[in-house]
Amino acid sequence: MPGATTAPTAPSVIDDPTQSLQTFQLSDLAQFTREKTYSNNASSDFHLFFVGRDDVHDILKFVVSRARVSLYLNMFGYDDDELNNIIMQKVLDPHMTVLITLDKSQSDGKHEKALLDLDKQHALAAFCTHFTVGQSLTHQISHTKGFVIDGKVGAEGSTNWSTSGEGTFVIKDQSGGAGFKAQNNTQTIITDPDSVIRFQAELIAEHLAARDQEAATVPENKRQQRPKIADLPGIRAQAAKGKPATPPKGAAAPTKGRGPARSG
Repeated sequence: MPGATTAPTAPSVIDDPTQSLQTFQLSDLAQFTREKTYSNNASSDFHLFFVGRDDVHDILKFVVSRARVSLYLNMFGYDDDELNNIIMQKVLDPHMTVLITLDKSQSDGKHEKALLDLDKQHALAAFCTHFTVGQSLTHQISHTKGFVIDGKVGAEGSTNWSTSGEGTFVIKDQSGGAGFKAQNNTQTIITDPDSVIRFQAELIAEHLAARDQEAATVPENKRQQRPKIADLPGIRAQAAKGKPATPPKGAAAPTKGRGPARSG
């Protein structure tokens, strides 16, 4: 980018299983705030970060890349390439349970398409990954923007996963610079056990409601495959060799993606 130094982002530790959330503390994220520290009376159960002030992209990357057991995600705006690349590795990890819910009104985006394409190749349910695209129980938009990882860390707020939604930094350690865009958004990270388990239950309920809607309205060949239990070992073995699973008969070509910008 002319006139600006590309900001180095927090390293992804996705390939290092020793880097997890087992000993995570909210103080681990202080490095991504403008002040690089918290107040002496800051809560140890939750912290509120501000897009355009704090490095929200790297906060999300730090947490999501350390998922090792489970990921329950409902995301309205899903347009972050780097976070999506991390998710794409998680969905093929048979040691993790992954539950993803996306909003129907956003369902023609490139990352939703990538998820559908990957399912056609590898039958993601064979890897304990389940995803659906739908609406709320009363057929309104699915506007949740959050996740729970490993039953330990939750995240919720107004932040969509996009460049302007997160206010992704383009200069080292600071907001601003040529091309910098930031919506007015907040991002909360939560470790309070009661809030985390209740939010996880809510994410499951939202997923099930959206899945039932999708099953009733979307042709089978345009939604997630449901392989037979007996086929799971073979599907996983094929994926380990880099080979696609056998696609279901009559599978339709994926729909085209749409532009990158999202708000709401």
